[in-house]
Amino acid sequence: MYCVCLTGSGARAGKKLNMSRKKIIIIGGGLSGLSTAWHLQKKGIECRIFEKEREAGGLCRSKQVNDFTFDYDGHLLHFRHEYALRLVKSLLGNNLAEHKRSAWIYCRGRYSRYPFQANLYGLPSSIVKECLFEFIKARRNSCPSDKNTLNFSEWILRTFGRGIARHFMVPYNKKFWTVPLRSLTCEWLDGFIPVPSLHQLIEGTVEESRRLYGYNARFWYPREGGIQALPRAFANSLKYLYTRHEVKNIDMRKKLVILRTGEREPFDYLVSTVPLPEMPRLTGGFPSDIRRLFKKLRWNSIFNFNAGIDRPDASGRHWAYFPEKRISFFRVGFPHNFSAVHPSGMKSSLYAEVAYSREKPLDKRRVVTLIKNDLKRTGILDRYDRICAQDINDIPYGYPIYDAHYARVRGRILSYLENNAVLCRGRYGAWRYMSMEDVVLEGKQTAELISANG
Repeated sequence: MYCVCLTGSGARAGKKLNMSRKKIIIIGGGLSGLSTAWHLQKKGIECRIFEKEREAGGLCRSKQVNDFTFDYDGHLLHFRHEYALRLVKSLLGNNLAEHKRSAWIYCRGRYSRYPFQANLYGLPSSIVKECLFEFIKARRNSCPSDKNTLNFSEWILRTFGRGIARHFMVPYNKKFWTVPLRSLTCEWLDGFIPVPSLHQLIEGTVEESRRLYGYNARFWYPREGGIQALPRAFANSLKYLYTRHEVKNIDMRKKLVILRTGEREPFDYLVSTVPLPEMPRLTGGFPSDIRRLFKKLRWNSIFNFNAGIDRPDASGRHWAYFPEKRISFFRVGFPHNFSAVHPSGMKSSLYAEVAYSREKPLDKRRVVTLIKNDLKRTGILDRYDRICAQDINDIPYGYPIYDAHYARVRGRILSYLENNAVLCRGRYGAWRYMSMEDVVLEGKQTAELISANG
C-alpha cells in the first residue's frame, strides 16, 4: 500500500523528526503537495503531509467501477520542460506512453479537427468564407496591442475576427467559463490558445491539415492504472504521508495546525494546497479587509460524467470540444484510446464535462439524462449502446475566473498568508490556471524556496 494510514497516538511511530530543524507541514496530498514533499525529501528536509481522504492524489485520482478505470476528471500530461519529463519518466518507468493528439470539434452536425481557427476544411462554405474573410480583415485593421490591456472578448475579435469568434471562440469559451467574456482578462492565456498565421489558416481551409498546434499537440499518459499512477508513484517514496487526517483549523498566530482528531501540529512553514476560497473557514483572525477580498474570488465548477460502454470504439479520437449552446457538455474525452481502461480490451469509455457556476447554475437532477441524450445527438452513442458502468464526480472548484479583480485580490491574499509563513500552492491553493507539469515544477520551486530560507 502506498500511503500511510495512521490514527491516534500510533501515528507517531517510527523515525522521529529532527526537532532542531524547521517544522514543515503540507496540507493536502494532491499532486502539488506530493511534489513539494518529494522535492523536500530529496534535499534531506523532512515534512509531513496531512490528507483528509483515505488515499493521496486529490483530483488526480482514479477509481474502479465494474472493472473500468475512471479518472475523477480528464487529466493529461503535457511537457514543456525537460526536467519534468525526466522526473515523470523516472517515477512511472514503462507505465508511460506518448501520444500524438487526436482532438476534434463538433460544429453544425460534423466533426472537424482542432483547433477550429486552423481547420476550416469541410465546414459549410458560408462559415468558411466568413471565418476566412473576417480573419484577414482583423489582421489588416487591428493595431498591435498588448493583450494585458484587452479583455478576453476584445482579444478574440482582434486576433481571429468576427467569424471564428462567432462560430467557435465566443460560444465555446462562454460555455466553459460560464461568464461574459468581456469580464475576463487575458492573464491566463500563456499560449493555451493557438494563433495560426494567415498561411496556416488557408492551408487548413483548402485541405484537411495534419499540422499540430498548441502546447498539447503531444501528450503523455500512464498505460495502466489511470492518472492516479503518477501520484501513487510520488507517494510510494514519501516517509510522512498521513491519510485520513483532516485539518480542522489553522492558527497562524500560534503557528499551529489543529487536526480533526484533536492533535496539534506546530509549524515554521505551512504549505497549503487547500482551495483558496476555503481558507477563511480554516483560519480565523483574518483582518476585515483581507476577509472581504475572499468574497471577490470567483470560479467555475465541473460536473464530470464517466461511462463504460459495452463495445469497442475505433474512432481513434482522444477528445472533442462542443461549442454549441444546445449541447450540455463542453468536452468529451475517450480514455480507451490512450490507456487500458478495461481488462477485456473490448469495451470503451468516455467522460463528459459540464461547466457551471453561480452565474450559470446547473440542474443536477436532470444533467445526467441531458448528457446521455446529447451523447446520442452528437453520434458518440447510438440507441443500441449499453452503458455498463457509470460514475459521477461533481468538482466544486474547476477553474479560477480571471476577472478585473483577480490579480489584485489574489496578490493581496497570498501576500498576507505568506507573511504569516503560509505558502499557498497548487492549482487551487495558488488559485491559478495550471497544468499538471506546472504543479510538479512548482513543488520543486517551493522546496528550493524553503531550503534557501531554512
